Amino acid sequence: METPYVLIDMGILHNNINAMAAFAASNGIKLRPHIKAHKLPEIAWMQIKAGARGITVAKLSEAEVMFAAGIKDILVAYPLIGESKLERAAELLRRGCKLSLLVDSQLGAQQISDLAAPGGTGVLVKVDSGLGRCGLAPGPGLEEFVHWLCRLPHLNFRGLLTHAGHAYGCSSAAEVAQVGTKEGELMVEAAESLRRQGVNVAEVSIGSTPTVGWGGRVPGVTEIRPGNYVFNDATQVALGVVGRERCSLRVIATVVSRPAADRAIIDAGAKVLALDQGAHGSGTVTGYGLMENASWRLTRLSEEHGIVEGTNLPAIGDIVQVIPNHACPVINLAEKVRTSNGQEWKVAARGRVW
Repeated sequence: METPYVLIDMGILHNNINAMAAFAASNGIKLRPHIKAHKLPEIAWMQIKAGARGITVAKLSEAEVMFAAGIKDILVAYPLIGESKLERAAELLRRGCKLSLLVDSQLGAQQISDLAAPGGTGVLVKVDSGLGRCGLAPGPGLEEFVHWLCRLPHLNFRGLLTHAGHAYGCSSAAEVAQVGTKEGELMVEAAESLRRQGVNVAEVSIGSTPTVGWGGRVPGVTEIRPGNYVFNDATQVALGVVGRERCSLRVIATVVSRPAADRAIIDAGAKVLALDQGAHGSGTVTGYGLMENASWRLTRLSEEHGIVEGTNLPAIGDIVQVIPNHACPVINLAEKVRTSNGQEWKVAARGRVW
């Protein structure tokens, strides 16, 4: 097979899917995995068959791909702003998609209300639990917004949602545990405050692969939305979330040059592995992926070249494996992936970012 290519170990993939489903079931919470990590209907269906109660997507275009693949219960965990996007959401609703949307602004909520979808559109309000991205901070402002939203026609307020992505800036598993626990407690407290004011908060939804093992144990959390867990990657290993043996995605590459005794060049560069070294400030990730030999370090990437340094390096023509720093952009860069049982899957939602 021509290199470089993306390979999925199906045994590890199934174990990861089943382990998260078992965690959700044992804690009495719903699992709504985020498919932006894999963008593959094949894996989404594996997750649903293992017990997931629907899926999460980042963008409406991903929802369209997954709905076309037969998946109907979909949450778009991203603000939809603009007439064209709302028209596309309305079309999914008309075609029978059980679509839920996210809001954190009056304009966004009003536009969804104006859809006037029969039976109303389910919405969750985004809460900022520390990432400092989208969402409203817990407190009076959030509560006033929810009360206002509940008065809008054609909207069904379903609950609160957050993503503790700042966990990726942690430097240890202990810090991740603190962020995850705080994420769950903060969200449950926000929901309870609204309930004391007479608001029905059906869902308390949290999500990130590093934190769900902690936030998902907090009583009152109803739903988790991890995504990366199906693959895991060098970042999850560096954070202490999993060991290398839980990483199901590899980039397979060939050594094409040995210009020095301590340097080898592979045919997987930034166009395959991406340049991600941690989106939220983590200093735990070094280099550009984990190599199969601990004495090899993938120290630099150019567009088409990966520079490996170390001792006892592989020879020209040898095949090597790389666990990428971040699996999600690797999938989005790949036109297709191969599986350990001989299948080849087109990445159906690749490039679906609108």
